[in-house]
Amino acid sequence: MKVQINTDNNINGSTTLANYADATIRDVLERFSERITRVEIHLSDENSDNKSGIDDKRCLLEVRLASHKPLVSTHQAATIEQALDGAAKKMVHTLDSTIGRLDKYD
Repeated sequence: MKVQINTDNNINGSTTLANYADATIRDVLERFSERITRVEIHLSDENSDNKSGIDDKRCLLEVRLASHKPLVSTHQAATIEQALDGAAKKMVHTLDSTIGRLDKYD
């Protein structure tokens, strides 16, 4: 499973953040790793670095399964870490549902 991390201009794409994001995704999605070919993590600050607001950090996860269209989940929160954790939890539910349907008809 390849993990790619993308940030907008308002998020500092530090090594610490990249390591945290990679470790979090690998840990949360580990049981699906045989079926996942790639995960793209898109992190952004919806209000930019000049303004702050409630739930202004956004994480969009795009997961690609072998021979299937990409699956997407998003979450907005006060911090990048919370947004990533929320999107990852949503993706687990999406993967459970999708893989369950695929296995049912295979």
